[in-house]
Amino acid sequence: MLRKSLSRLALAAAVSALAGHAGLAHAQDKIRIGYAISKTGPFAGGAGVTTLPNYQLWVKDVNAAGGITVGGKKLQIEVVEYDDRSNSEEAVKAIERLGTQDKVDIILPPWGTGLNLAVGPTFNRLGYPHLAVTAATDRAPEMAKRWPNSFWFLGPSKAGAVALSEVLGKLKAENKIGAKVAMISVADAFGIELATAARAAFKSAGLEIALDKTYPIGTQDMQALLKDAMASGADTFVAFSYPPDTIAITDAARVLSYNPKVYYTAVGTAFPVFKGKFGAAAEGVMGVGGWNVDSPALQAYFKRHTEVIGREPDRWASPVTYVSLQMLQQAIERVGKIDNAAIIKELQTGTFDTIMGKIKLADNIMPIVWWVGQWQNGEFVGLAPTSYEGAKAPLFPKPAWK
Repeated sequence: MLRKSLSRLALAAAVSALAGHAGLAHAQDKIRIGYAISKTGPFAGGAGVTTLPNYQLWVKDVNAAGGITVGGKKLQIEVVEYDDRSNSEEAVKAIERLGTQDKVDIILPPWGTGLNLAVGPTFNRLGYPHLAVTAATDRAPEMAKRWPNSFWFLGPSKAGAVALSEVLGKLKAENKIGAKVAMISVADAFGIELATAARAAFKSAGLEIALDKTYPIGTQDMQALLKDAMASGADTFVAFSYPPDTIAITDAARVLSYNPKVYYTAVGTAFPVFKGKFGAAAEGVMGVGGWNVDSPALQAYFKRHTEVIGREPDRWASPVTYVSLQMLQQAIERVGKIDNAAIIKELQTGTFDTIMGKIKLADNIMPIVWWVGQWQNGEFVGLAPTSYEGAKAPLFPKPAWK
């Protein structure tokens, strides 16, 4: 009799353990979401403008609305976060810890192309959806096939180069600029891939790269590179840069009175800090990003972000980050439980209502990404791809530095 009682107790304990491990919806009273983000190091500027504020805004919005609906029950979000220190090894360790030790329900991605590529295998092995929002890479289609749990919201680098060559090619065809382009790029995954794609795209548009130089990540003195650009005789200057570089390059351009007809810097140009630092001098500066300034939904998001976070969002990946989280929430609610395999499937196949309209991913890749924007009258408007709703004509030539 004693043996039978003990056997029953053991069986009950095993069933209870299995139920707890499976994360059954009826036993769940909250959703634990974790992430590792660059709070220190060279990526902290980008992460602190684009990624972390939108994680915070989304969590606040969801919890204020009662939570995420799972199986008919509203569940509040609890956050577990780490600083990856802008280091790929630290990012991988943190993702591993979140999945195996903290056992969070969902893991959100780090900031930047390099870190998202570094943590991709870990996300895949652990079986979490990987919303690689701030990763622009031509390997996106390949990665989406290798890691079907991964979703690439900025798409391939080639799209950025093609969009920029679309703008520059039209200006050249109108005889507003010559064929020469001076190009510099940061020696990191983002800069390397954009520069590689640009070489082919510019050639197809009849443009000639008169200067093609890279610089190490963390470079602060940009004057030597800018002097080379000035000496190249190019009407167009392009820098595939990260946020600190974008600021340093523009500072150097102003000091040297380098004022080409087209001036384009990459990540960070669309940041509010760029407008805050350069003020009226930002007028006419092109860069990566942009948004549809005429969209009521995006205007409401812009206002909400400013009220909650205390500062404006950037005009590129900030709204895309929030879109990815809206899609995640809708996928969870449609599945009705924390079942990451089912959530991944829903993200692959579903259509989602977002602040950027209805979004359906194409082979795990976001189909709508602004790649060229420009500061015009205090707003960073989208220029290209020119087929997108809300695309504006470029202000040309860029006014002299003020």
